[in-house]
Amino acid sequence: MIAAVFLVAALLLEPAPLSFGMGVRPDAPDYVLRVPLPPSERAVDLPKVEGPDDSSRPLVVIDPGHGGHDPGASGAGGLKEAQLTLTLARALREELIGRARVRVALTRDGERFLTLEERSGIARRLGADLFISIHADAAAEAGARGATLYTLSEKASDAVAARLAARENRADTINGVALKEQSGDVAAILLDLSRRQTFERSTTFARLLLREGAGAIRFRDEPLKSAAFVVLKSPDLPSVLFEAGYISNAEDAAGLTDPAAQERFARAFARAIEAYFARTRGT
Repeated sequence: MIAAVFLVAALLLEPAPLSFGMGVRPDAPDYVLRVPLPPSERAVDLPKVEGPDDSSRPLVVIDPGHGGHDPGASGAGGLKEAQLTLTLARALREELIGRARVRVALTRDGERFLTLEERSGIARRLGADLFISIHADAAAEAGARGATLYTLSEKASDAVAARLAARENRADTINGVALKEQSGDVAAILLDLSRRQTFERSTTFARLLLREGAGAIRFRDEPLKSAAFVVLKSPDLPSVLFEAGYISNAEDAAGLTDPAAQERFARAFARAIEAYFARTRGT
């Protein structure tokens, strides 16, 4: 009954020129029945690309995880994952701009919410050559600390990776309702990606970051893992997800919010990015 009332309320009757079609009597007023429809889905605005004014230079898209109504994980002192990832992404962007070797864009440069598919979609629409999604973790275990690098795989490398992917993939839901349905061929894409050059290049970058980050970024004992992250699913875009550390760990949180540590993080990432493109593009 309530649904019927809302439907009737949504119908808008307005006068129209006299018409003799559809069985309307010539002496009767004519009406056009309009049913308001939701606006068609529009692609999100593309961010600004910064760096050298040269479209031949590689483009790196950095994705600060979470944002808007989704603050992500929480840490001591009210630290929010969405706030921290944006700070780290901005630090990396400024380092890359200063080095002037690659172009760079951020999926978000403020507190706006993006679905997981919109994030990777921005990178693909911009024609990115590398996609880096930055996150931070939280855990009940007091000893959980250190950074982790994830690449895409259909099957998680371990149970911890599987749980993390499940948590991050829930960013596309509100109160259990999916914001965007995955297409039916996602599983096929994931399987295909594991056999293609894209997966190899993602792993290449991850290993270069482990090398360049030694001494600058505190990694976990086994830092390279894989899982089925939705945000990494693009079949033709090398992508990694970087968990910067555990904001639930006081020592990790202090390091991640330290400006000097953020500079070391940015320089290590920039060196790895330049080494990656030197290896894959000869630039």
